[in-house]
Amino acid sequence: MDSMIESLAEYAAGLRYRDLTPEAVHECKRRLIDTLGCLAGGFDAKPSAIARALAQRSRGEPAARVLGTQKRSTPELAAFANGVMMRYLDFNDATFGKSAGHPSDVFAAVLAAADAVGADGRSAITAATLAYEVFCNFSESVQREQGWDHVVFGVVANAVGAGKLLGLSRAKMGQAIALAAIPNMALEQTRTGELSMWKGCAAANAARNGVFAAQLAREGLTGPEQAIEGRWGLWHPLGKFRWQPFGGRGGPFRVTQTHIKYFPAVVHAQTPITVALELHAQVEPEEIEAVAIESYWVAERYVDRGNALWHPTTRETADHSIPYCVVAALLDGGITSRSFTSARMRDPRLRALIERTTLRENAEFTRAHPAEWPCRIELALRGGRRAAAEARYFKGHAMRPLTDAEIESKFRALAAPVLGRRAAEAVLTVAWKLETLRDIGVLLKRVKVSPRP
Repeated sequence: MDSMIESLAEYAAGLRYRDLTPEAVHECKRRLIDTLGCLAGGFDAKPSAIARALAQRSRGEPAARVLGTQKRSTPELAAFANGVMMRYLDFNDATFGKSAGHPSDVFAAVLAAADAVGADGRSAITAATLAYEVFCNFSESVQREQGWDHVVFGVVANAVGAGKLLGLSRAKMGQAIALAAIPNMALEQTRTGELSMWKGCAAANAARNGVFAAQLAREGLTGPEQAIEGRWGLWHPLGKFRWQPFGGRGGPFRVTQTHIKYFPAVVHAQTPITVALELHAQVEPEEIEAVAIESYWVAERYVDRGNALWHPTTRETADHSIPYCVVAALLDGGITSRSFTSARMRDPRLRALIERTTLRENAEFTRAHPAEWPCRIELALRGGRRAAAEARYFKGHAMRPLTDAEIESKFRALAAPVLGRRAAEAVLTVAWKLETLRDIGVLLKRVKVSPRP
């Protein structure tokens, strides 16, 4: 076991609920509620239906439930199905250090493993907080855009979170990390060009593989030696990195520092949408003749006007397109799931304004990122007039956080139409007291879709 794995395994095996701060516990519950809302909102998506159908062909011993249907499957396939639903809307939380990712994806693995073993609420909170530590530590330590998808961070985080719930010793936790890392290097091509359904499934696949790695380690299977520091270990593709200090021991837990999205779009579009909505309140859409967006380094992705991000034809591409999201917000006064329907994407007025939109990098903004997420938008209006607005943080950023009431409102908007109003309220009530539950199933059994007409 190399030193990187040894230090992570020791931390993971040793972390206890009593080590968590009250803030970490509360923020973990906020993110769980947010993620369950995203799951309900993504229930009817085609990839979600495919994942559920696949999961329902298998039965586990022990089993974990596919949320929404309550049907049982293997823990790894339940994690996959639940993860697809959680991720589909691109509405769950985000982090960015040296690279980006969505740490709340770990709830797919944590809930499946917790369900399989009948874990109590405190154990689930501890495992989720631990998985956040691993995911976010990768993000802080590994440089972006090296060709590897951020779900590489997730598969290790999921193995550690699931392994915690499966009661892995320090030695077996180290094996789970190796069994997660070496076989599961995912390519960044997932998020390049016209995006496919797989974009919303990649993190779910990492959850599936992380749970599987933890199960293999529990049964005594060993993984490759030197999985991080070896000649062909993670240091080879990702570059040499070191863990930042893990949470606790007087330091903050990373679950308290991620950003909860207010809009169902890629994290880089969150500030641009925030600014666009401010401008929407100031001008009539019919007055807008051209749109100029200034952002940080992400503008590099838009230099080629032939890029699919300028001409999205799938939901997956549209919700990752800053120009599309900005123009839709300017015209509609909001960004919701309805912003990404096929009919909306084909709207000639929207497409025409995208053609009159520019996006360029502002060097000052690049220097400020990721401590800040700045964006400035200037509108050219009829009659030669101009209107401009700027923001340094988006709504939902850790420096501009959503209130508990706003998180509940987001959850209700996503979950009530799918679960039913009473069931959605029941999920909220139980989730807020998660640490008191003797069995996580008390919460999970309430995540059930109401009968459809």
